[in-house]
Amino acid sequence: MKSDILISQESQKLPIELIAYKTLGLIPNEIELYGKYKAKVNYNLIYNRLENSNKTGKLILVTAITPTPAGEGKTTVSIGLADALRKLNKHAILSLREPSLGPVFGIKGGATGGGYSQVIPMDDINLHFTGDIHAISAANNLLASIIDNHIFHGNELRINPKKITWRRCLDMNDRQLRFIVNGLGPNNGIAREDSFDITAASEIMAIICLASDIADLKRRISNIIIGYNYKNQPIFARDLKAENAMTVLLKDAIKPNLVQTLEHTPAFIHGGPFANIAHGCSSVIATKLGLKLCDFVVTEAGFGADLGAEKFLDIKCRHTDLIPDAVVLVATIRALKYHGGSKIGDLGSENLEALNLGFSNLLRHLNNLKYNYNLQVIVAINKFNTDLDSELIFLQDKLLKLNINYAIADAWKLGSAGCDMLAQNILNMCDACDRTKFSFCYDLGLSIYDKIKAIATKIYHATDIKLTSNVISQIQDLETLGFNSLPICIAKTQYSFSDNPKLLNAPEDFILNICDIKVSAGAEFLVVLTSNIITMPGLPKIPNSERIDILDSEIITGLS
Repeated sequence: MKSDILISQESQKLPIELIAYKTLGLIPNEIELYGKYKAKVNYNLIYNRLENSNKTGKLILVTAITPTPAGEGKTTVSIGLADALRKLNKHAILSLREPSLGPVFGIKGGATGGGYSQVIPMDDINLHFTGDIHAISAANNLLASIIDNHIFHGNELRINPKKITWRRCLDMNDRQLRFIVNGLGPNNGIAREDSFDITAASEIMAIICLASDIADLKRRISNIIIGYNYKNQPIFARDLKAENAMTVLLKDAIKPNLVQTLEHTPAFIHGGPFANIAHGCSSVIATKLGLKLCDFVVTEAGFGADLGAEKFLDIKCRHTDLIPDAVVLVATIRALKYHGGSKIGDLGSENLEALNLGFSNLLRHLNNLKYNYNLQVIVAINKFNTDLDSELIFLQDKLLKLNINYAIADAWKLGSAGCDMLAQNILNMCDACDRTKFSFCYDLGLSIYDKIKAIATKIYHATDIKLTSNVISQIQDLETLGFNSLPICIAKTQYSFSDNPKLLNAPEDFILNICDIKVSAGAEFLVVLTSNIITMPGLPKIPNSERIDILDSEIITGLS
């Protein structure tokens, strides 16, 4: 089969105006073109035009089992499902996250789907796209420079350099920047220890994804806590008069990006927080705009359901009136075997015992979604060409015996045709949906400790949580400052329910270790860091950048 990028480059792309005007019903002043195949959408103009419309579509959340090196294919399934819904004459749109350059040049190589289930133009989307992430980096680093400049020019706010919590960021995997010393040399500022996060983990990224409009964006930025003074009182971005200039840098980044799939389904791709170290969901604006314009919105939450889906439900849904009408839980034969003990090099060989053991991971995610949140869930078995018939039959029999709703998805090979049954099942589920049954994992009125423990025990199935003495002190300070009512965003390895990436499948009898906690007052959640979590990834020994090239004809190769 052809490579993903070759399929994308050979595809017949429609001018984005046709997608905007004919498919979505937009009018010319509501879009801003970024070349032939990309556009920004002016959400305010659309809202104003549709202000008297009570229309709201059905929301479909796509998540997955715990990820493995074998891959699960959430984005591929999401795209195939949206295409299949349109083929059934349903007005559907995608709401996806933007890829970060870090994974593109690191290990993944891209995040636009695969095979015949892609959003296009994949090379543009995977690279600079419309510049949103660069704008977020610039706004983040503007605030960082304002902080150090304020200290250099007299430090009127009495900021304690040892208690600055605001970090610089970069949209690239660079482990060398995890811990640095800056301000060295004469007249270069105050020498101090500092750190970089990847832009996907910046609070500005979270704010862009949760803000409802420019005014809300500015309000949230003004509420960012950058650190503490010598009396241990919080210093806000507004104290530095930084919010206005930062908002100016983000004036275009807050507008959703419109592209299309290979089958010309419209797609909003907007916002790119990782789900292991951030909240892992595309923007509220894009999702709600899609629901206003279309009958069905297919959206995706990052990594496994214990991360992206939990944060979608307990953070994004709390900030809005969003409730999924149906949830798709993506699983693969290969990943289930990996969780069951099969080695990565042996995944192509039949191993029914490993498949049976690894099923526990799927079942835990499924039960979490059904019984903690009272949602309707369908399992999508994302089919690989290497899957053996005997293993597919075994897995289907197991799902049938447990009366678990499922469908085979083969969008990678067949496009929308590979998700026909999944789409039909989704329509039936949406018809039967009762949103009043939806519940959260925890109540916001609980203490910070109890909210962390609720996620750890109900979603991860830990027996308990363990806090360092520093975290206990931090929680006391946050509660004194009035931040005890915020939801929780746990930063944790994506490879395990636990905080140990080597504990695969569905581990039991483990304690979740909490090593740090900080407030994202602008994003309006608390970030809880578990042991060994890193917010600036590094490159692998052989990064994907070695495979990426551009020919004399300006055709890009190596993206996948």
